[in-house]
Amino acid sequence: MTGAEMNVFLSKKTILFAAMALSAGAGGCVSFDPDTDPTSALAPRVQQLVDAHREYPRWADFPAASTDTPQPAQIAGRVNVLGAENAELAGQVARIDWTMTGDAEAFAESINRRFDPARMAPIGAQTPQEIEALAESLRRRAAAPPPIDRPRP
Repeated sequence: MTGAEMNVFLSKKTILFAAMALSAGAGGCVSFDPDTDPTSALAPRVQQLVDAHREYPRWADFPAASTDTPQPAQIAGRVNVLGAENAELAGQVARIDWTMTGDAEAFAESINRRFDPARMAPIGAQTPQEIEALAESLRRRAAAPPPIDRPRP
């Protein structure tokens, strides 16, 4: 390594060391204790708030640790019960016969007998004359009103 290269390397180390020393010196023991301007209108209130919270927070002000939390063994028991219930439900679902074993037409007819066909009728069961009468009544309702006669000045 040449002397010039060593000086460049040495100057980088020097700059790094100087930056660390300056930042350590500048960030040393800094205290923050601002004084309130006594001529300010808010000075008494500010001082009152500062004095009230000078020792805050205290350990007595923090809530106590919760004592009614369940123990790990209780949580594990609840998880096991939930797993057993899940297995029971999965067994019930597995026992359901999901395939159609009977006649599909007979099944559809038994479903249709349970419902009132008048309430289940589609809207398309109207006659063309009823549809045209409804359309004409809607057209009459959508017509603009006649213009209002206004006096001319």
